[in-house]
Amino acid sequence: MNKPRRQGRELTRRDLLASALVLPVLAAWHQSEPDRLPTLPDLWKTPWRVVGGPGADKLIVTREPGRDGQHCASRLSNPTDRPVAVKEVVLFEVSLRTLPSDALLYGEGFQMLTQTAGTIASPVDAGSYTDEKHYRIPTAIGAEGARSFYGLMKIGSTLPDRNEAINPVPQWVLAFSSCRRFSGFFRFHGTAPLEIVLDTENLALGPGESWALEEFHRGDARAMKPLAERLMRNHPPLKTAAPPTGWCSWYHFGPRVTAQNVLDNLETIAKNIPGLVYIQIDDGYQPAMGDWLETGAAFGGDVRKVLDEIQKRGFKPAIWVAPFVAEEQSHVFQQHPGWFVKDGDGAPLRSDKVTFGGWRRGPWYVLDGTHPEVQAHFEHVFSTMRKEWGVGYFKLDATFWGAIHGGRFHDPRATRIEAYRRGMQAIRNGAGDSFILGCNHPIWPSLGLIHGSRSSNDIKRTWDRIKTTAQQNLLRNWQNGRLWWNDPDAVVLTGDLPENEFLFHATAIYATGGMVLSGDDLTAIPGQRLAILKRLLPPTGVAAVFDDDNLRIGTIDLPGRQMLCCFNWADTPVTIVRRLYKAVRVTDFWTGESLGRMTNRLTLENMPPHSARLLEAVDA
Repeated sequence: MNKPRRQGRELTRRDLLASALVLPVLAAWHQSEPDRLPTLPDLWKTPWRVVGGPGADKLIVTREPGRDGQHCASRLSNPTDRPVAVKEVVLFEVSLRTLPSDALLYGEGFQMLTQTAGTIASPVDAGSYTDEKHYRIPTAIGAEGARSFYGLMKIGSTLPDRNEAINPVPQWVLAFSSCRRFSGFFRFHGTAPLEIVLDTENLALGPGESWALEEFHRGDARAMKPLAERLMRNHPPLKTAAPPTGWCSWYHFGPRVTAQNVLDNLETIAKNIPGLVYIQIDDGYQPAMGDWLETGAAFGGDVRKVLDEIQKRGFKPAIWVAPFVAEEQSHVFQQHPGWFVKDGDGAPLRSDKVTFGGWRRGPWYVLDGTHPEVQAHFEHVFSTMRKEWGVGYFKLDATFWGAIHGGRFHDPRATRIEAYRRGMQAIRNGAGDSFILGCNHPIWPSLGLIHGSRSSNDIKRTWDRIKTTAQQNLLRNWQNGRLWWNDPDAVVLTGDLPENEFLFHATAIYATGGMVLSGDDLTAIPGQRLAILKRLLPPTGVAAVFDDDNLRIGTIDLPGRQMLCCFNWADTPVTIVRRLYKAVRVTDFWTGESLGRMTNRLTLENMPPHSARLLEAVDA
């Protein structure tokens, strides 16, 4: 629910092709150049260094390779008799000079809304709001043209010659496979050495002390399973049997939602589409940011009556909370100023002084996750909502602010990653067995703390937003069902868009294999659009694997059938051809139309611009 101005330039077709090829789930392409990326043993031989105050040059980094040859544990030690302030640890420094300028690139952001794609010579913002320009994260701000990626980056093969055959070749994924205390990132500046860094936030390492650093992983990007297994080993994921489904009030009613709006949609859902299990009240029920157990005028002073009615109708209540932030006029801020992250003068830190100030009712102040009273407050809020209100699903928004930079915490030895994780653990303790969705969250610091992860910007009823959110979601397909369930944001099927763009949107949601929440006023949805929504239920839980270099065809293998997700991202018609390896009968998933028996290839002639087909293939 971020409302700021869009940053960066629009994606060109070349950018789209490049970013598509760095999808973790894609097959790589033939490349005539030999593998010129370093192997992990080469990484172990590269220089390390410690950046900090006096004595930093005396600190020692030890790197311990794992038996699998893909991961490495590290430790920083202080053999001196004085404490040393440590700004950062450069674990590895890798030369990229031998790589071609069109080698493909993908980098994750610290927070959900940042992604980078393109090539070494021409990186492009694939996410909506950048860590550098929008969130003003210090480690993201570097020299002109420099980039920082957080948690994970991929680098490797070039765009293919159209006349070459598809053959598997290396494309490397470099990643931090843990995020317990320090933020791991990659400092990238063209063909200058790539620095693999841990942000230690100028904390002091005492004499004779040592720190366990975050684990590092290097592998083949065509096989993300080893990385996923390391991440899951270090941060056991929260599991549910299937991705949740439901309805969300925000995308039609916004902050002006009323109790009657929710009840009217509940009635329609109960009659027409009971597969939407969770009824989620979004931003607008609270009188102030931070006062979550109070109720605004829109709900007649008692949101619990609406939540009770949801349960009476056999559905599950869900609610939006931004737990780490509060506005200045909120009761929690007025009554407990000592609970908040402090600035250099010891006053509560205004978020707009160091980062984005908030999209509504800002500037925000940030509750300090290291403060024991804040942890007790979080437990109380979420325990009350779970046990007394009956809430079984929490959409946690604005959680990036829980890991805010530039402030002072109650625990002076804690990093911002620890502050966030301690606060989230308190929330989990209070929420019990409720489903927890992370939204506008720091991605790697959220490992093991959430059931679902928003994987794109907010949806809007425009072609540009449908296209860009689809790309953002598909870039993260590998995470779905492994680290958490991906949330591609709400499916919206009402408005002034042409039918082909709505079907493109619905097909992209299906291709993620993740959560399905409707964002429409279902009391007014046309019958044919309601039919599309029903076809999305229940979600498969299986993300598409793309075999086309421009994201045109994704494959989902399901019991007894194979789904083909076919996209035309262009502004002109295209013909899509895909080789078939056995005889199949093909049906259009949305219309039920039979395309007949096919043996050698699937051909979709002149697909209109901005259109998609979702096809079901069964053995003939």
